[in-house]
Formats: sequence, structure tokens, C-alpha cells
Amino acid sequence: MFQKVLIANRGEIARRIIRTCKRLGIHTVAVYSEADQHALHVQEADSAYPIGGAKVSESYLNMEAIIRVAKQTNTDAIHPGYGLLSENAAFAERCRSEGIAFIGPSAQVIQRMGNKIEARKTMAQAGIPIVPGVSAPLHDAEEGVSQAQSLGYPIMLKASSGGGGIGMQIVQNDEELYRAFEGNQKRAQSFFNDGTLYMEKVIENARHIEIQVLFDSFGHGVHLFERDCSLQRRHQKIIEEAPAACLDESVRHQMGEMAVKAAKAIGYENAGTIECLVDQHQHFYFLEMNTRLQVEHPVTEEITGIDLVEEQLKIAACEPLSFNQEDIHQIGHAIEVRIYAEDPVTFYPSPGTITRLSTPEAPYIRHESSVRNGSIITPFYDPMIAKMIVYGDTRKLAIERLKGALQAYEIEGIKTNLPLLKEMTGSSAFLQGSITTDFLMKKREENRS
Repeated sequence: MFQKVLIANRGEIARRIIRTCKRLGIHTVAVYSEADQHALHVQEADSAYPIGGAKVSESYLNMEAIIRVAKQTNTDAIHPGYGLLSENAAFAERCRSEGIAFIGPSAQVIQRMGNKIEARKTMAQAGIPIVPGVSAPLHDAEEGVSQAQSLGYPIMLKASSGGGGIGMQIVQNDEELYRAFEGNQKRAQSFFNDGTLYMEKVIENARHIEIQVLFDSFGHGVHLFERDCSLQRRHQKIIEEAPAACLDESVRHQMGEMAVKAAKAIGYENAGTIECLVDQHQHFYFLEMNTRLQVEHPVTEEITGIDLVEEQLKIAACEPLSFNQEDIHQIGHAIEVRIYAEDPVTFYPSPGTITRLSTPEAPYIRHESSVRNGSIITPFYDPMIAKMIVYGDTRKLAIERLKGALQAYEIEGIKTNLPLLKEMTGSSAFLQGSITTDFLMKKREENRS
């Protein structure tokens, strides 16, 4: 096992990784920007080093600064968390070229799955069902219109690189496609340095269900069941749960087998997630693969009892998985809500100072947070400030506990999405387990009409 791990990230995920490392007796090295010098992850790590200015381009995306600290501290391995450099193939390769273990898959796999067009082609060749679409770059809007007419509207215009809903847009007709093409191309170029767009057929009334996989360096792999991440805003998840409600057991089993087959086909190693769309008839389609730890990984940990960060560390240290598929059982139900510093109506970020924070405490509540009383929420980073995970023996009990916890959760000084979370978890669609990816958008349209 490693003696020293550098966490190339910030906020709640840095604290989460530090917690497991400390339990395993691994020395932790934190890095921080000018804006984060007093952050909790900096205080909790065994050592911490500055890496640049407040902007992510000056600090958390500064590969040279991070590698410099890793070498200066004789770090064995780097854990990238999620976001930032976690799916950057060049960073993974740079770590390995410097003799530092990258806690994740190979640079080649990251690059292959990071390009969504190539990922579609790879999965299709492996016999994995993919969302109907065009697995080739669109050169201009005219070509896009021609392809969309053949495919049939509505279509989803998507950026080939990146994620987070950036460069994505549902298009209903030729006119909308002409208007959307250039704007999405520019956004993709700006955020990912790659303006390549492609399109997929919109799977209407779809659920977003993903499967967690673990593969060691010896080719041994398992899945840890599924998570339902259908409740989203702007194509970004806000509530996730495991297991997925109202999913046929045969479909659950097939999706798990498909995920293992897909990961094995690309020679995957470490923790990863196969994301799928599931239509109203429970037909499922490969959407993309996230080659990193997911924001929503705690719900999987809660129902399986497996520490995913610990498994990531062991795999990166060339240890074999200590369990087989039949050893993994899902017990109970877990739901995660993402708490954002944002206006609950417009979804615009709400930076400022937290003047009061009171969180509910109970044995069935798990907090993953980067804030406390007096914390300053800056405009430089993603507005997610915390996650609350609630567990119950049944989904009904987990929802009851979650609703009580949300009522007791108090944050003052900034706007948050707590009112939205309370509204969504009290909706009949959520209670019935029938949420689809367009639920929130449709509800907003109904309220405006």
C-alpha cells in the first residue's frame, strides 16, 4: 500500500479521500489555491502546499504545480477526485512518467472514453447497446440538419469532449438546430478546447441509471449494482439513489452484466461508472463512461458496505480485488441530495459568506461537506458545497428520513437549492419512483404556463 498520497482536488471530495487515507495510515498531502488557504481539506491533511491563484486554471488545473509538489514531498500516488484533472489523459500519463501512481485507469482508456464519439464506437463494437445516433463529428449546421432529418427529431446535440451538461442541447426542429449549433460549438471549444459536436436521438421519458464497476490490474472485475440519477437540472444530477426504484430484477441483472462486459472490453482498471439511459419499456442504452470516482458514490457505499476510495487505492497499488461478484450484496436504500450555493429558481450561483449553518445529525445521515459557519463561497468553483446521504432499510423509510433531514437543514447568508430539494423529494413522481430526466424542466414549464 502507498505511504503518501497527494489529493489533486478540493472541497468535500478532498476531505472524503483524506478520511479513508487516514484510516489506512496513509500520509495525505493537500494542495490549495489562494482562495482555499483556510479550507477544511487544507487543515485536515497531514501537509498542504499552495499551487497558485484562485482560478482553477492557475491552481487545480495547473499540472506542473501539482507534479512539483508531488515530487517535492516524495508522494507515491495522486488521487484526482472527480472533475478538474480526474479525466485528463495527459495528467494521468504525466504522473506515470514521473514514477507517481495515478489512482485511476490508464491514460489510453481515459482518452478513449473521454471522447464520446469514440466511446460510442468502442461500445458498439463490443456488442453493447448504444443510444441511437450519429457516431461521427458534425462538420457544420447543414450536415447536422441533414443527419437530424434522417434520425428524426427530437435530437440531443452534444459535445464530444467534457461533461457537466456543457455543449448539450435538445433540439426539436431544423430551425432550432441552426440556432443551437454555433453556440454549443463555441461553448465546447471554450470549456474543453474541443468544439466537436455529434448527435443522439432523444430517448423520451428516459431514466438515467448508472452502474458502478471495479476492476483490478489482473483483469478481475465486478459491478456494485446501480444508481438512479434521473433528477437533474441543466443535465446535472441533484438527487441520486441506490438501488433504482421500479426496475425489473431481470433488467437490473442484465445491466450489471453489461457494465462488466463493457469495462472488460476496454481493459479497464480502477473504479468507473457505466452511464445508461433506460426508456419507458426498460430497454437500456450505453450513454457514456466516467473513468473516475462519481459525486454520488456514497449511495453505493451505503448499500454495499464497500469503501470505494479504499478499493481505488488498493487497485492502484496493484492489489487484487478481495471479493467476487457473489460476495457483494445490496442491503437497504440510500438517497443523496446535492446542496448547491445557488438560486433555487434560476440556478445561478450564489457566492457569499455562510453566516449560520445547522445540519441534522443521526446514525442514518452521512454528510460530505466543504463548509462550516463563516465559510466563504467564492465564485471560482462549482457551486456544490455539500452532499447529504440518508439511509433506510427500505426506500419508503429512506425518503421519510430524508424529508425530515431536509426540513432540519439550515443555511443562512447565501441562497441554496434546499427549497428545490424539499419540493422534489415531496413530489408524487419522486415518491412513486417515476422521475425521468426531463421531469424538472417539464415541471418548470408547467409552473410558468
